[in-house]
Amino acid sequence: MPRYTVHVRGEWLAVPCQDVQLTVGWLGLEAVRRYVKNKPDNGGFASVDDVRFLVRRCKGLGLLDNEDPLEVALEDNEFVEVVIEGDAMSPDFIPSQPEGVYLYSKYREPEKYIALDGNSLNTEDLVNLGKGHYKIKLTPTAEQVVQKSREVIDSIVKEKTVVYGITTGFGKFARTVIPNNKLQELQVNLVRSHSSGVGKPLSPERCRMLLALRINVLAKGYSGISLETLKQVIEAFNASCLPYVPEKGTVGASGDLAPLSHLALGLIGEGKMWSPKSGWADAKYVLEAHGLKPVVLKPKEGLALINGTQMITSLGCEAVERASAIARQADIVAALTLEVLKGTTKAFDTDIHAVRPHPGQIEVAFRFRSLLDSDHHPSEIAESHRFCDRVQDAYTLRCCPQVHGVVNDTIAFVKNIITTELNSATDNPMVFARRGETISGGNFHGEYPAKALDYLAIGVHELAAISERRIERLCNPSLSELPAFLVAEGGLNSGFMIAHCTAAALVSENKALCHPSSVDSLSTSAATEDHVSMGGWAARKALRVVEHTEQVLAIELLAACQGIEFLRPLRTTTPLEKVYDLVRSVVRFGK
Repeated sequence: MPRYTVHVRGEWLAVPCQDVQLTVGWLGLEAVRRYVKNKPDNGGFASVDDVRFLVRRCKGLGLLDNEDPLEVALEDNEFVEVVIEGDAMSPDFIPSQPEGVYLYSKYREPEKYIALDGNSLNTEDLVNLGKGHYKIKLTPTAEQVVQKSREVIDSIVKEKTVVYGITTGFGKFARTVIPNNKLQELQVNLVRSHSSGVGKPLSPERCRMLLALRINVLAKGYSGISLETLKQVIEAFNASCLPYVPEKGTVGASGDLAPLSHLALGLIGEGKMWSPKSGWADAKYVLEAHGLKPVVLKPKEGLALINGTQMITSLGCEAVERASAIARQADIVAALTLEVLKGTTKAFDTDIHAVRPHPGQIEVAFRFRSLLDSDHHPSEIAESHRFCDRVQDAYTLRCCPQVHGVVNDTIAFVKNIITTELNSATDNPMVFARRGETISGGNFHGEYPAKALDYLAIGVHELAAISERRIERLCNPSLSELPAFLVAEGGLNSGFMIAHCTAAALVSENKALCHPSSVDSLSTSAATEDHVSMGGWAARKALRVVEHTEQVLAIELLAACQGIEFLRPLRTTTPLEKVYDLVRSVVRFGK
């Protein structure tokens, strides 16, 4: 018998259908009937038959015709949403799809796999896993170490040994011994009680990254999870069944307990879950729709799923990858601005940077030399002012290797920390199969990625700060020798006047965001966790700083391309003309 999962006013209902000749309108009305059945006030309706509604697919939110038969309009076990006319959404209403639904409706299941072993994941691969480019499988070695680790846990349970988190409570309750017949309940209660986050849910991409990274850590074989459970988690990832994980609530020690608990909650079939097929729905329905069963937690497995720094690290991984990209782009944008402002290339001479040999500085100077006037890439613009009386440029042009350079070195430093963290065991207690014992420690503390990501925000912000000053030089006719605000008919048109204001506003926001969160600590868990990293906020604000920097540099790029129009017919170098052509393929010249 076909069955449909229907979303009505924030609740999910399974509606069976004996006759597929029945219509979409029948399905909507039947769902409303089931919704009001147990409501004391009849759901606020005088009569169910008078309810007016629309029905739409959860995947893509496409509207359905109420007159169409179900066999034509829907597939078996499809997820749909009934939108009742006149309803106003409450603030805590969870829509069936996240923001940017048009992106997720185009999801295609990947065919390629990445083999995880807990030791060799890199930042680029994790970001690609987040984008849905790959599925996951374990290496044979990883399967072996996971099995050996689990044997230690099974032995502890069988012998009734008192071990933290396995046969005892957690945190302040570490001295409370739990009887064997309550150990499974202990793990479920742990996941439920720790699922206390707030805020918007992570996007599907970020939740995929979080889940993939947790799988990688479990594959190291120090967590004590069973191979059976780990494979269930991998199946959920490969089906893109992604739990509802609120972005706020972690203090970054003992790990990212709240977000990872929400991750585990969906895997055990509770709370909300998203998939491209279902949108947001009750986890039990989403798993069932993909032929998956909820995880049944064995002793220690709840703790194994929720203890670690994977929220900080996965978001930090995205931040550092985006930072790497924008740092390269910043050099190109700045080089184009230098051309428009008729700057000199002398400051990028090899010998200057050889006597102050910071790697980032040398790399940026090399990029500028590669992009700007040379025998290989002549520039008509540069030739036009070769014999002018200007000796040197303002710092925002002349000092790009020094300023951009330290950002590159900062990113390299942070990437090294994050890459190490990607492949680190961050549980507690740790299970050492070789020694046949568990040891309590503090690898869950998020200070390493927290400090690194605070540093990343401070570093990347400087790309925006110096870019905003270059935008000012482009817009100010007393500095640029170009029309005011880069517009021919000034007064009638305001040109880049407010675009520059926007860049200034973003830079100002960044200044506040660059205050390091990891210098703060609040004692939690009745002073058991008396020093924490605040790494979750470090990661989230680092991402925001990177995003603002991307936007400021985009404004500079548009301004530089606008400025070059006033130097025509002169042409810049071949690489920079290619950049100009790329921009003009999507943004026309503003007259």
